Amino acid sequence: MPRTGDILGYARVSTADQDLSGQKDRLLQHGAIRVFEDVISGKTFNRPGLAALLDQARPNDTLAVIRLDRLGRSLKELLETVDGLKAREINLISLEERIDTTSAAGELVFHVFGAIAHFERRLISERTKDGLINARKHGRNPGRPTLPPETISALQDLVGAGKSVAQAAKHLGIGRSTAYKVIRNTTQ
Repeated sequence: MPRTGDILGYARVSTADQDLSGQKDRLLQHGAIRVFEDVISGKTFNRPGLAALLDQARPNDTLAVIRLDRLGRSLKELLETVDGLKAREINLISLEERIDTTSAAGELVFHVFGAIAHFERRLISERTKDGLINARKHGRNPGRPTLPPETISALQDLVGAGKSVAQAAKHLGIGRSTAYKVIRNTTQ
């Protein structure tokens, strides 16, 4: 399928000591109509240049980078970015890795990234469930501890005496959401 949108370049370096000009030149030579820049660590999720690129990008546009590590330092972050691009029908080109999702082989990369992201989410979910089962098996009850009956009674008394739930929670040193939950469960 021929490309119908614009190529928008994204260049990032971690420190002001590093130079963006090499990345910018390569992206412009590859056809980028504009190069968005960030001078910010890859560990930072808030990247104004990338955000501005994504605000301008439209379906069928292409985000071009020199290397995939310019988009994210972790696999999780890279997968989230690629997933977001796919959902918005924005293509991806990485010059070093020779990934071009405007081609059939490149589109396969989108699907592989999506499958990896799904696999990773499933693994996290399974590990969490296994951890909870194992903790219960060893007599531990994960999660927040239940409130002692005296605290529940004191909360009910304070609310019954006219204090707001938020005031009673503050007085007893418990969270407001916990206090509201207790009151809601005792009035049902």
